[in-house]
Amino acid sequence: MLALAVSIALWLGLLADGGGATVMLDAPEARPMDLPEIVGAADPRRPLIVIDPGHGGSDPGAVAPDGTQEKSVTLAVAAAVREALAEGGRVRVALTRADDRRLGLRQRFEIARKLGASLFISIHADAAPNPQATGATVYSLSEVASDREAAELASRENAAELVGAQDAQGGSAVNRILIDLAQRESMAASAAFADLLVREAEGQVPLRPEPRKFASLIVLKAPDIPSILFEIGYMTNAQDAAFLGSGEGKARIAAAMRRAIEIHAARLMTGD
Repeated sequence: MLALAVSIALWLGLLADGGGATVMLDAPEARPMDLPEIVGAADPRRPLIVIDPGHGGSDPGAVAPDGTQEKSVTLAVAAAVREALAEGGRVRVALTRADDRRLGLRQRFEIARKLGASLFISIHADAAPNPQATGATVYSLSEVASDREAAELASRENAAELVGAQDAQGGSAVNRILIDLAQRESMAASAAFADLLVREAEGQVPLRPEPRKFASLIVLKAPDIPSILFEIGYMTNAQDAAFLGSGEGKARIAAAMRRAIEIHAARLMTGD
């Protein structure tokens, strides 16, 4: 259905002679981009999952009391998720970055679009003035934040975008309408997967009392790919930081994500 929404053609009677014009939604902007390696299932019909380790390069993200940087934690967790999914062999998987480099927010989901991803997951670790704040949160896209904390998170994360980045909603009025139609469908699929991830993480990954939130996050605005942001814990909480840095913590997060992703992939394969 997402592909149908994106590729839909509208016959518009815009010409003075009464003729029509066929208008198609533009493909992602064609420009040089290094695409990452895809691992996992050899069958190209299997869903492709793109995992996005947040921050990187000159953008360290949040910093733990011991100096550990979010960019390193997200990369290590993303690598563990990739390994778990590749081992399962039920999906194909790629990382937006496999080393310490900075990517623009839109560049991250453009990588997923160019690869033809079925799901995009951006991994982050949170920060708060209160060092007692603890637990993981799963975000999906909404133009209206679920609460003030979600709005503040969106403000922080969106500030990482490069100045002058192209507006993904630019282009003709028809293009914007088609993007909106596709994004409504992807937002519903994103919310469903976010709920599934919370369910699979319960009992394995420490969660916030209300772990499901919504925010207007740029990195989740691919119009045609279900996308979520997983805040895996708080860098500013000593216990969370220790969990995220431990082998057991990374393994638990990876296992929960693998279960949710494989359930989602099975539904895609069967058309449920």
